[in-house]
Amino acid sequence: MRSWRLLAALAAFLSFFAAGPARAETSLLNVSYDVSRELYRELNPLFAASWQANKGETVTIRQSHGGSSKQALAVAAGLEADVVTMNQASDLELLAERGFVAPDWRTRFPNQAAPYSSTMVFLVRQGNPKAIRDWDDLVREGVQVIVPNPKVTGNGRYTYLAVWGYALQKTGSDEGARDFVTRLFRNVPVLDGGGRGATTTFTQRGVGDVLVTFENEARLIAQELGGKEFEIVYPSVSIEAPAPVAVV
Repeated sequence: MRSWRLLAALAAFLSFFAAGPARAETSLLNVSYDVSRELYRELNPLFAASWQANKGETVTIRQSHGGSSKQALAVAAGLEADVVTMNQASDLELLAERGFVAPDWRTRFPNQAAPYSSTMVFLVRQGNPKAIRDWDDLVREGVQVIVPNPKVTGNGRYTYLAVWGYALQKTGSDEGARDFVTRLFRNVPVLDGGGRGATTTFTQRGVGDVLVTFENEARLIAQELGGKEFEIVYPSVSIEAPAPVAVV
């Protein structure tokens, strides 16, 4: 993950608000997806210090986190965000359709307004007791898969798309892919409403044999726990998951 690109993106956001008269203090609300808490917890103080040094203004950045689609719907329902930093373009398209985000939001910032991206990986328990190596292992009988709800989370939706792509290559048909995806989700005991909720279910509640999540989330878990309890498995086929941003 490239923090300098995110810092530049936040600077670009704030330039929109700096066009008017200078203010002694600025407060912004960044509405973001569920597993970006630690990222912005590190970035916000760095950005605030940089803005103070360059603009002479004090900036306070408040955060709101949850399932990406849930967050987009909250903004559409009246949550007064200043910027949105989601993990799937469809959430920003929804906000653009409803007039909260500029229709050309993709061209407002570099890289189609996605300062970084991730991919979907497997997090398994130390020693990989169920010998999970690829998507085929996630449809086996007796394997519990932890995935957040695809209807309200980007994490879950990217998982759905990744497994669909794998199954489509494997079976050669939409019918075969649909059957494969159905079998996988039959192995999901609970659909959490956010990626961090799924992480908690797997790592703290001890539910499931494998967690499908963003690589950066898996690495964060491995870093925090020192690699003593979990390990990362990279499937043969995955999907790139860009995290787009926009001014509200």
